[in-house]
Amino acid sequence: MADHPIFTESIRRIRALLGDTGLDPLQQQVLERLVHSSGDPGLQPLLRFSEGACEQGLAALQGRAAILTDTAMAAAAVTPMAMRTLGTTVRCLLDWAPEVSPQESTRSAAAMQRAWPELTQAANASGQPMPVLLVGSAPTALEQLLDQLDAGAAAPSLVIGMPVGFVGVPESKRRLAATALAQIRLEGTRGGAGLVAAAANALLRAAQAAS
Repeated sequence: MADHPIFTESIRRIRALLGDTGLDPLQQQVLERLVHSSGDPGLQPLLRFSEGACEQGLAALQGRAAILTDTAMAAAAVTPMAMRTLGTTVRCLLDWAPEVSPQESTRSAAAMQRAWPELTQAANASGQPMPVLLVGSAPTALEQLLDQLDAGAAAPSLVIGMPVGFVGVPESKRRLAATALAQIRLEGTRGGAGLVAAAANALLRAAQAAS
């Protein structure tokens, strides 16, 4: 898959701006896609990778793991790359959301409670790795998933945890950071659908290149 000259030149300039990051090649690709998508080199010090996270995500995608996003916007941003590379199935959490938010909860949390058991059961039945989870907007969905994991649910192959906002966001990221999950996350209040999609797209490109 040949890159457009504008993209190639953008990455060259981003590398010049970032300098020596000390990241391994896969981590560097994720960072470059994040900066390219946001126009913000200031994301670099906020980016965190658990050990081997990119490699685990890469292996899962090569094994035909599905991708679950928390918003339609993230799904729309990932699906074209998924189709061009590995043909990966992309699902949106809102497909499971109730029409009205439950009392003292959110539609996204309720959707996660329904979606995760169904998706993990389907992965087990097909012999595929557990889904890769993208959270760019819904910290309550991330919290609900972590509740399920505390109760013994199967873990995602990778969590790209970058919810954006001020209410519940830093707390959900700190809780994610305290787990042993394979994860890529942005510290603080920054994040969003475009950024989780950019990170996933970097891994999809790398997975195709390694296939």
